[in-house]
Amino acid sequence: MPSEIDIAIVGAGVVGLAIASAVALEGKDVFVFERNRTFGLETSSRNSQVIHAGIHYPANSLKAKLCVKGKVLLYELCEKHNLAYQKLGKVIIAVREDEIGVMEKLYEQGKRNGVEDLKLLSRNELKKLEPNVEGIAGLFSPSSGILDSYALMKFFYEKAKEKGVKFVFNSEVTGIERAGVKYKVKMRERQGISSFITRILINSAGLNSDKVAGLAGIDIAQAGYQLHFCKGEYFGVNSKKRNLIRRLIYPTPEQAGLGIHANLDLEGKMRLGPNIRYTKELDYEVDESQKEVFYQFVKGFLPFLELEDLEPDFAGIRPKLQGPGEGFRDFIIAHEDKRGLPGLINLIGIESPGLTASPAIAGHVGEIVKEFLN
Repeated sequence: MPSEIDIAIVGAGVVGLAIASAVALEGKDVFVFERNRTFGLETSSRNSQVIHAGIHYPANSLKAKLCVKGKVLLYELCEKHNLAYQKLGKVIIAVREDEIGVMEKLYEQGKRNGVEDLKLLSRNELKKLEPNVEGIAGLFSPSSGILDSYALMKFFYEKAKEKGVKFVFNSEVTGIERAGVKYKVKMRERQGISSFITRILINSAGLNSDKVAGLAGIDIAQAGYQLHFCKGEYFGVNSKKRNLIRRLIYPTPEQAGLGIHANLDLEGKMRLGPNIRYTKELDYEVDESQKEVFYQFVKGFLPFLELEDLEPDFAGIRPKLQGPGEGFRDFIIAHEDKRGLPGLINLIGIESPGLTASPAIAGHVGEIVKEFLN
């Protein structure tokens, strides 16, 4: 690769790939560096693959704005480029009286965010939509759906390559320092240590993004950039029960996540998950002892399930900015010029709804890049 380039992107998850396809400008050398052997092996491929509507995030937050915009862009993209998806719809369930108020607040929040198709459901209306689900009320989101996250990433990857973007896998950033008005980036590769100069450095390193920001000289604790690994496990459901729900079925949300929900993939397989377990390690094993916890959590609204219907499936790790017991934290998408680091763009805490928001995030970052270059 050349010793000096125009734009370097660290991280080839779905967001990094989408950014690469968006910032590939004519006459500019754009490179993507990924520490794994190929793209999308971490958070981007270990999730529910849900296209979120934009209900769960505070009004005017980046999560809300970019999710609502990204949803529209994703459906358009899937239609235009023949990427598999299903607009199944999602039903959030209230099983207790005290959850109805939470659901009504979600409904109002969703409307403020621009989600215009939401509908509050009575018990009878809920039963008509999902006869096998139990609850006293519901919130229906018709525009929620599912897609194939790998197919989406492959699309962004190939689109970026067509535009001339180069990908360097098995390469991990180990150092960042100012080089005049540019950045000298050190990499650990199979062949050893190398370095290059870049004018723009986009940190989309997912689980490692706070550390990359730290390499650039930012005090991540002081800046509020410290990430917490949050493990989410999934259990598959016996295939004999796969036709007992037709939509995504969610409980009323929890503080650190949306709760263990029933998810369907494009093949019709039903899964439960994810749970929330903060961890220090990148461990993708599913703890089979959690099966009882999952069963107890969902049996109130999925009464057709039995404990023996559940089998360990897979796990993912989310890069959360909020630690255990802490409140909402928004996406961080920051051009660090105010920190004296012009040309450095940090994306930190890009968890759910990052998959849904990915094309909108890419457009947002693309605008930052264009403004900087102008």
